Amino acid sequence: MSKEEKQKRKDKDDAEVVDEKFRMSHLWVFDIDKKEESRLTEGPFTVSDPQWSPDSRRGAYVSRPTPKVDDGWKSDIWVLDLEAKTPRRLFENPGSDRSPRWSPDGKIIAFASQPHTGTTTWYNKLYLAPAEGGAEPRVLLKDFDRDFGEPTWSPDGKTIFWSTGDGTSIGLFSVDVGTAAGSGSGAVRKIETPRGLSFQWELSHDGQTWVWVGSSSDWPSEIYAADLSLKKPVRLSDANPWLREEKVSLTRAGTIRWKNSGGQEIEGVVTRPVGYEPGKKYPLILNPHGGPSGADMESFRSTNQFFAGNGFMILQPNFRGSSNYGQEFLNANRENWGFVDYDDCMTGVDFCIAKGWADPERMVCYGWSYGGYMSFWIVTQTDRFKAVSPGAGLPDLYSMYSTTDIPGYMSWFFGMPWDNAEKYGKHSPIRYVKNVKSPVLIMHGAEDERVPPTQAVEFYQALRDLGKDVTFVRYPREGHGLREPRHQIDRLRRWLDFFAKHIGLTPVSEKEEEKKKETEKDKEKEKE
Repeated sequence: MSKEEKQKRKDKDDAEVVDEKFRMSHLWVFDIDKKEESRLTEGPFTVSDPQWSPDSRRGAYVSRPTPKVDDGWKSDIWVLDLEAKTPRRLFENPGSDRSPRWSPDGKIIAFASQPHTGTTTWYNKLYLAPAEGGAEPRVLLKDFDRDFGEPTWSPDGKTIFWSTGDGTSIGLFSVDVGTAAGSGSGAVRKIETPRGLSFQWELSHDGQTWVWVGSSSDWPSEIYAADLSLKKPVRLSDANPWLREEKVSLTRAGTIRWKNSGGQEIEGVVTRPVGYEPGKKYPLILNPHGGPSGADMESFRSTNQFFAGNGFMILQPNFRGSSNYGQEFLNANRENWGFVDYDDCMTGVDFCIAKGWADPERMVCYGWSYGGYMSFWIVTQTDRFKAVSPGAGLPDLYSMYSTTDIPGYMSWFFGMPWDNAEKYGKHSPIRYVKNVKSPVLIMHGAEDERVPPTQAVEFYQALRDLGKDVTFVRYPREGHGLREPRHQIDRLRRWLDFFAKHIGLTPVSEKEEEKKKETEKDKEKEKE
């Protein structure tokens, strides 16, 4: 910020014209020996993900028009000669280009790309472009029906590895670059990885050892290493020894499958209560994920462990529109929000009841972001749930379009609202607010730009005017997710108190908290 800008802010002479001025990021290089810095890029664009070429004479980077989230899908990859400071666009494409990575010999740049702008609902493919330019990139993985992420080259330049979501786990894949020359498909191989969430994969310089961060459903993330087979991973870190020392009881999650109303198989993740007993029915939490193009996996979730420790079973359905099941499945909820995903969730609930796991008289629901939308939708469509808590949800899609920082994402699903007002209304929970019968606990960050807090206000005010049972909790300084520890703890306790109250459950964790308080009081009395 310049001196002039600081002074204007101090004087409160800081009127702002929207979308006229942005704080751009640009590339600089610092000579450690000379202790000198020089600027490499300049112009009306912002830069990220710089990558040195193997000979350090060139750099590749990603640029986009502005730092606005919606402009992230208009990104391009550039190559810069560091001596001449002459940038050159690597590839023309209306959609996003990202994650440029140099081949070991510096002749090829591998990157992820897809031609659709404004949305994350299309899988990226692997592109290989000559670093010197002069030829169109080769497109690999045309028949690979999962997403492509960040490329990792083998030291000999013959293979590219990447990790991506695959059902309820993360898969590690490789493609033989040489065999991809003909069909464009390449010889794709799936490498068996540990179940759960495995990410930040790094290959050693000699190409013989993998290092990654991984978590199973019953233990938080740790750093692991293994040879190329991944058969015998070795844990390198011990980030949470206190869990063992204090003998904290944790539970495992598992993948289940059921048929929706159309006979299509749907997957989901079920976390059973700590001390689960077969044959016993438990209170069920339905927790739809965000996105909607996200997916739940068999990974460690502290919130799930918290609820499982208090006697709940948690169902997390990967409904139509989820990201790890192929392009057709990913696009299946276009113009179908609240319909196909609702069916997938409800048939999942019915499956848990039919299996004898869930007590149909003690079911609750909560979700965040698109899960918040689903929670708003569910509470307007059924009274099966004794309590529902939408978090950072969007009940009014028409007003959401003009106030979110990703309007392009909304228009991909429903078109422009002024041309499709009926469609936007049909899929907006606010239209059906009069149907609400269950108690509602709404939560929202006061500074949320993704889903503005006015979305929560609209539904809250409607329920107040209708005389419904509703509580609205707004978290100061928070954006789309809660970051401050006290707010995170407050949210957990509110959820637990709210759900427990309406299903007649006595929270275990709160009893332990009371015991601690009583112990502290006793200690204070002894000191006196």
